Amino acid sequence: MAIEVTSANSTLIQSQVANLLVQPLEQASTFLAAGPVVLDSSSPVRVPRVANGVTAGFVAEGAQISDGDVAFDEVTLLPSTLKGLKVLVKLSNELIRTSVVGLESVLRTRLVTDVAHALDAALWDGAGTSNTIKGILRQTGIATGDLDLADPDSLIDGLALAQGNKVNPTHWVMTSASFAEIRKVKVGTGDRRYVIDPQTIQNGTTFRLLGLPVVITDNIPDEAAAARVALVDMSKVVVARDVDAEVKILDQTWGDYDSIGIRVVSRWDTALLQPEAVTLLTEAGS
Repeated sequence: MAIEVTSANSTLIQSQVANLLVQPLEQASTFLAAGPVVLDSSSPVRVPRVANGVTAGFVAEGAQISDGDVAFDEVTLLPSTLKGLKVLVKLSNELIRTSVVGLESVLRTRLVTDVAHALDAALWDGAGTSNTIKGILRQTGIATGDLDLADPDSLIDGLALAQGNKVNPTHWVMTSASFAEIRKVKVGTGDRRYVIDPQTIQNGTTFRLLGLPVVITDNIPDEAAAARVALVDMSKVVVARDVDAEVKILDQTWGDYDSIGIRVVSRWDTALLQPEAVTLLTEAGS
């Protein structure tokens, strides 16, 4: 007697598609979460600042006080030529109606996430070419120093450099690979203890290094085979926001195709109120 089994009758098996959509593992957005100053504006923003003050001195009774000369300049954000981040996806109404998942809602969320990731990368390390965002690690006049991932003293030197520029850094910024290299430094070849105590490097879900929070991001990549680590005072970082993440459902434009479009638009800019707010340490290339 032959018994019909499922392995031989796959065409008779009802298929089920789970009503969920698995998202990829990806980099979290970190720049805005670090707490920069955010200004909302739909037009160019000018932030005035004092370029240099005056020098006070001791003056004798009845003597003339010398004149002081204060110089001013400004930081400019959101120039009219700055491009925005934009994305558009078109899909048929049949696909929306027959989809197991709520496809329109899923795509809205997905497109906003993709725009947020592109924005995060640009705010950290954008090249600023062709009227795009120039990230804070590419700004003119930032402080620079040497990095040696095998020697934590280079981090202390970087911290001293920032403090020498009258900066109080609020965050370290580095890739997970750089952070791992720093954590793995041992006391010596015959002593396997870690230089940086593993018990003090993590507080809950937050990593700390030399007393400062560590931002782990892929958006400070190695350059020319040279690792980079940044010290940043986020209180001196300003972000101008024109459009956060505007989502539009275009249900008429492709009506003759019985299709809709989902469009997401975002427009931001960033600048440093003081260039030395960023100290970028770079390792010698291999």
